[in-house]
Amino acid sequence: MEEKILDMLADLCGDEIVRENPDIDLMEEELMDSLDWTELLVWVEEEFGAIMSPSEYTREEMNTPNKVIAQVKKRLEEQNL
Repeated sequence: MEEKILDMLADLCGDEIVRENPDIDLMEEELMDSLDWTELLVWVEEEFGAIMSPSEYTREEMNTPNKVIAQVKKRLEEQNL
């Protein structure tokens, strides 16, 4: 699952830096914008079945690849997926 999320992020960001530095701040480094976040959440739902609304999360909760992975894992556990 982690590799798939990193694949998604690398595709959205257009940069493999997300693999090299999983603590990089995606918004601060201008690798993603709000439209990219929405697209990521749609992909997560399609790929894993986890429903994640953009309004449920602050930027700080999902601003790095590691945090995105942690939030997806948490949501999968909450939804028993």
